[in-house]
Amino acid sequence: MNAVDVATIIRGGMLVVLKIGGPVLIAGLLCGLVVALVQAITQINEATLSFIPKLLVIGVVLVLLGPFMFATLSNYTQMIFDRLVAVGGS
Repeated sequence: MNAVDVATIIRGGMLVVLKIGGPVLIAGLLCGLVVALVQAITQINEATLSFIPKLLVIGVVLVLLGPFMFATLSNYTQMIFDRLVAVGGS
């Protein structure tokens, strides 16, 4: 295993992190922006108001994209184990 293989594995790991964490973070960000906009329009300054909508949106995203996230992580883990066996890691 040379430096190119290690760099490829690290790059793949970073892409997996983006694929798994990205949709949840983007959904939370968009929900937070919408709630902040509604709070600014209605002049309701309640800090705890944004938690419930964010929690619901993140839960829905996790339910909808959970199988995709699991498959992505499972495929990456399988690839890592296959590489370990090919190198002869023990």
